[in-house]
Amino acid sequence: MNVLMISPGYPADMPEFTRGLAECGAAVIGVGDQGAGNLPDLVKRSLADYIQVRSLWDAASVADEIRGRLSGRQLDRIECLWEPGVVLAAQLREEFGVDGLDVSSAQRFRDKESMKHALDQVGIRTPRHVAADNVADVWTAVQDIGYPVILKPIAGAGSADTYRVGSNDELRAVLPLLRHVAVVSVEEFVDGEEYTFDTITIDGNIAYFNIAWYRPRPLVARSNEWISPQVIALRDVDLPEFEGAIEMGRRVIETLGFNTGFTHMEWYRKADGEIVFGEIGARPPGAHQVDQMKYACDFDVFKAWASAVTAKPFDYNIHRKFNVATIYKRARGVGRIQAIEGADILQKRFGEHVVWNTLLSPGTPRRDWRQTLVSDGFVMLRHPDLGQTLSMADAVGSELHLYAG
Repeated sequence: MNVLMISPGYPADMPEFTRGLAECGAAVIGVGDQGAGNLPDLVKRSLADYIQVRSLWDAASVADEIRGRLSGRQLDRIECLWEPGVVLAAQLREEFGVDGLDVSSAQRFRDKESMKHALDQVGIRTPRHVAADNVADVWTAVQDIGYPVILKPIAGAGSADTYRVGSNDELRAVLPLLRHVAVVSVEEFVDGEEYTFDTITIDGNIAYFNIAWYRPRPLVARSNEWISPQVIALRDVDLPEFEGAIEMGRRVIETLGFNTGFTHMEWYRKADGEIVFGEIGARPPGAHQVDQMKYACDFDVFKAWASAVTAKPFDYNIHRKFNVATIYKRARGVGRIQAIEGADILQKRFGEHVVWNTLLSPGTPRRDWRQTLVSDGFVMLRHPDLGQTLSMADAVGSELHLYAG
């Protein structure tokens, strides 16, 4: 099977998906705008060929460049697990006659307004929402929905350019920050806990799913630099409190016509128990949350996805063994990392439960926490008991400090 993999080396977990394809026997043809020499070693070992294009954002040009390099080879699958490339993958599928998510469906996954309208029509509870492409329409939408509201791009990813607005004064302050966004979604602010519902789906049927809990919800974490955001992959997903969300997730995938691959849905649970849809992407979550799934069940999620898209038997014996917490750290100060405080003590306390530590080393430039959830590195740990997991995660959040200067 010849599989075209768009952007096999970026973002950071794409090399693992590329490896998974190769280990399932696929001849993986990478396509990207970075030089072959700059690809991660794991990608180089996993690719049968690599096509460097001038730009990934001109579909017609990309198709021409690929066609010129295929030398008569037929493509069986075209995959992209990076949000900005989901529509490009669909355009290339139509260009080369390859099965998978088509352009119309891909655009519905990217366009939050179109997505929610489709779900509204089948009775799935979404936040009240209006699309606006000018300031006057934003004000009208806010008046109709009522404060507080969320403003965000209709085709954004994660919580970038997303704002909670609670008054006219706050709206006046936020509107200039969204001048570069062509169309914004004005949404009802849903007050509740925020979770994910992530799936590997085969022919529309869910073969594996994961539920993760954001602590605190991303909008809060993105608005406060001092917070160490946490994502908790939950072990006990069969509790009654999750039944409604799981059923909603199945209906969302069916309604939007997703067939085979990874999905990442976000949803809310209000204090009264009401379940509300947030949004869904036709790709996995970022910030190494797929690695969380791997450590929660001790199975190769990347290869499991590859098995799904290459029509291999999905014969994975999946047992949820652990809750897995990832705690993302943000250094204090600006410049280069100067010191890390508390890491050794916490390692002695929790060492057997720590599965991954990516904290930046002293001397490394601090990252812009507004641009990446991973920030200045993370600690990933696991435990069968949720209470113990949260206790350890909170200790890392409050007792581990990075200083920059």
